[in-house]
Amino acid sequence: MIDITNAIREVDNKHIVIIEGNGWGNNYNGILPQWDKNMVLSFHKYWSYNDQPSAENMIKTRDQYNIPVWLGETGENSNVWFTEAIRLFEANNIGWAWWPLKKVGANNPMEIKSNLNYNDVVNYINGNGNKPKESNVYSGLMELATYARLENTIIHYDVIDAMIRQPFSAETRPFKKHFIGSNSLIHAVDYDLGRNGIAYFDKDTADYHVSTGKYTAGNRGRIYRNDGVDIAKDDIKYESYYVNNIESGEWLQYTVDIEKKGVYTIKLNIASDNSRGRISLTSNGVLIAKEVKVPNTGNMKTFKTIEIKNIALNAGKQRIKVLADTGYFNFNYLQFIR
Repeated sequence: MIDITNAIREVDNKHIVIIEGNGWGNNYNGILPQWDKNMVLSFHKYWSYNDQPSAENMIKTRDQYNIPVWLGETGENSNVWFTEAIRLFEANNIGWAWWPLKKVGANNPMEIKSNLNYNDVVNYINGNGNKPKESNVYSGLMELATYARLENTIIHYDVIDAMIRQPFSAETRPFKKHFIGSNSLIHAVDYDLGRNGIAYFDKDTADYHVSTGKYTAGNRGRIYRNDGVDIAKDDIKYESYYVNNIESGEWLQYTVDIEKKGVYTIKLNIASDNSRGRISLTSNGVLIAKEVKVPNTGNMKTFKTIEIKNIALNAGKQRIKVLADTGYFNFNYLQFIR
């Protein structure tokens, strides 16, 4: 590092030299003190809790040697983790860069769409499939390259919101505009944007498994959205998703715009392999349906509709909350009938 720095300074005395320690940028034993007046230390942070102790190594090193630190690589987790991490970095005046901007998968600002031929290549490399044809390999890789172009990626606005707005605002915002007329349907996965416990509540919110020695899944589905809420893809319908792995006490909020004041029937599309589930509804914090029984629909992928009648709703903005008093069911959509 010293030799390289000296070589750089022979031609450039202006630019910052960023160095990175051992152990994925977290171990500077035997490297410091610094040997240049314009240096920065780069750290990594993954999968640990976002509490003050998790940043202490960076802060202690910065203060001891009076040298700036840079969180040069972090990410690869849920929206909850992103929001808490960025709030921690900003509070301690630590600059940060995200890993990565885009890749295959939903936990980045941009998602590169995969394809069947490329999936066959991945499965074969991992020992889970037959060797694909050479022509299929070429086709799959070229299609992946095409979808890697910025304009062809899937933009995950929930990830962007979690990184840019949510660290500094507890306000909720609609994920999509929900205008409620006489026969309006809202997909369960289109709940509000915002922090866990404010826009929704899920008990398993992030992937913690390195520093704690305990693995938590965070988002089990890892598709469509990147919050703690577990989402699955419908095997039959195209680009159709539903909320699954619902635990007792979890809930989802939907900001809606009611066209007319009136009495509504709210239909909930539910799948369950048991009859233990119970659902309550609130509107702007007021209970409008209490512990509605969820029937056994046969299995967790057979969806049937239950009706909650005589629900009085005022016109204008309403925050509808769907609460799982008792879980053990999957949730596809809610519909308002006037």
